Amino acid sequence: MHYEPWSFCIFTFGCKVNQYESQSVREAWRRMSGVETDAPAEADVILLNTCAVTANAVTDARQAVRRLQREAPGVPIVIAGCAAEVARRELSALPGVLRVLEQDHKSRLLDAPPLAQFAPLAAEEIPETPFPSTPDEAPARAATRDRSFPPFHIDGFRRARPVLKVQDGCSHGCAYCIVPLTRGPARSRDPKECLAELRRLLEAGYREIMISGINLRQYAMRDAGCRDFWELLRYLDRELAPEWGSGARPDPARLRISSVEPAQLTERGIGVLAETRMVCPHLHLSLQSGSADVLKAMRRGHYTPEGLLEAVGAVAKLWPRFGLGADILMGFPGETEANVLETLEVVRGLPLTYAHVFPYSVRPGTVAAGLPGQIGKAERQERAARVRAIIEAKREAFWKASLGGDLLVALDCNDDAGTSEGGQHGVDECYAPCRLRTPLQGSGHTLIPARPVAVTRKGLLVEPILP
Repeated sequence: MHYEPWSFCIFTFGCKVNQYESQSVREAWRRMSGVETDAPAEADVILLNTCAVTANAVTDARQAVRRLQREAPGVPIVIAGCAAEVARRELSALPGVLRVLEQDHKSRLLDAPPLAQFAPLAAEEIPETPFPSTPDEAPARAATRDRSFPPFHIDGFRRARPVLKVQDGCSHGCAYCIVPLTRGPARSRDPKECLAELRRLLEAGYREIMISGINLRQYAMRDAGCRDFWELLRYLDRELAPEWGSGARPDPARLRISSVEPAQLTERGIGVLAETRMVCPHLHLSLQSGSADVLKAMRRGHYTPEGLLEAVGAVAKLWPRFGLGADILMGFPGETEANVLETLEVVRGLPLTYAHVFPYSVRPGTVAAGLPGQIGKAERQERAARVRAIIEAKREAFWKASLGGDLLVALDCNDDAGTSEGGQHGVDECYAPCRLRTPLQGSGHTLIPARPVAVTRKGLLVEPILP
């Protein structure tokens, strides 16, 4: 269908999967004669793709709507993402909001320009969001959710490192987590579709691609020959490495795994990592706590701190230099000082190079919201700060140990150039942030050989190794 030219502006909050879905919408709207602008006041419509993993994330969505109405009065706003699932009526009532789309309806953005399919709803027309207010209501809500894999796909990306979405949703039900309620049950993408999209991105010039999902541990496409994520990874590497792996061409490509569950680091999983030719030496763990008792209370008793330490030791033998990140949640209801010390001990024992450390945030409809032993905000923040202090020392030590070696940096030549920090930014194979001391011109998709020359407040200062 032909559409008259129109303009749009997209703001994305939250996870890599949200970034992927925003890119898919961006490409769809461009095919519908849409022109993207980074200036909200110049747009005909604004899309907010939101997050709800913490209470602050929902607050950010509300504040973004109010800010945009000041900056771009009269420009209609469409809200999608997890916050749209949690607070649909509240967000719909904000001035300037055209429509709030729950997750199961988000793919409607791919069908037509928003101004061609959505009209403002009167207050009485806005239905209540069937979001469970208690854990007992969650199963009934889950039974109504769409279980098909969302039809998003991409051919490019705004940044140098595209995201490939292979899995959506989660069916585990951790006590603190709102994601199964906002994104629905686990669904997996056909391996052949994953491979085809990877090929499109590689042929478009991208040389580092992040394989992502909401819970990769729940990837399963048995009918398509992949019973779990490790078999998908083995399949993708086997198909692509002969053409795109190191040694196959002068501009090789690499794959990065976004996040794995500690329980995935089995002997078989580590064996697959040892076989692959394209996977970066980098893992990000959904650790959450280093206390076995807290993990059980979180409904994450499917792994233990001791088993994780042993598995990471095996990875260290495989990759002498590797990046290791983690998500860590402090201040969970009932967490004692002894539990905190257990987590600090595990953090000290892991070769972490960075971590995302969050104070626990009460989320509606979760088991943890009703647990006894809720911990005050100041105490939660103090416990998170203690973990961050250890992480920061480990991160700086890792950066310093990187001096003197050669790195391969996935660089965005247009990223942050000319900012107060100066230079051009990227990451090396271990996910260490790098900034070029000598700027390069041209596309930022190629992996750039570089040598670290100094450690800065934000990462490694590197010098490109020119032929």
